[in-house]
Amino acid sequence: MKRKILIITGLFIVAIGGYIIFQSVEKKEPNEIQAQDIKKMVYDYSTGNIEGQTASITSKQLIVNDSIVYKLPENEFFLSIAPYIEETHPCAIHSLTGCQGEMTEKEFNVYIDDMDGNVILDQALKSQSNGFIDLWLPRDKTYRITIEHEGKLAESEISTYENDNTCITTMQLLEKKGV
Repeated sequence: MKRKILIITGLFIVAIGGYIIFQSVEKKEPNEIQAQDIKKMVYDYSTGNIEGQTASITSKQLIVNDSIVYKLPENEFFLSIAPYIEETHPCAIHSLTGCQGEMTEKEFNVYIDDMDGNVILDQALKSQSNGFIDLWLPRDKTYRITIEHEGKLAESEISTYENDNTCITTMQLLEKKGV
């Protein structure tokens, strides 16, 4: 009788252990949440509304505290741009909670068109307290971006394909030619 109880108890412990291992492995798979929820979460990390955690964003995933992974919307690509005049930093994968740009809370005229000349964005945008302008663009395209601020201009070509950079820190604002 004791032997049966030990065997049943052992099987129970093995089953519980297997379940716990399965659950921890399953949590490392990307979490699926609605596009508007993931965008709100990205915004909250980027603007400092969520503190005490780290968050970075690749072309496909939001990664929180190096362990929780969320899938990004299938048709939209997150891009964060830090225009600068004097100082920048090299970056490829944007840290929503760590990257800091030079030009905080400044207004920029941002113009984006695709390679066919279709205007994607043409409006004044304000950089956040981290000095970045966050954008969601259609995936799998190449764009021309022009950013203007107080008589200075930066132009660049970027793309939104899988594994492209989400952090653009190479757009130096220079005096407009002919001004």
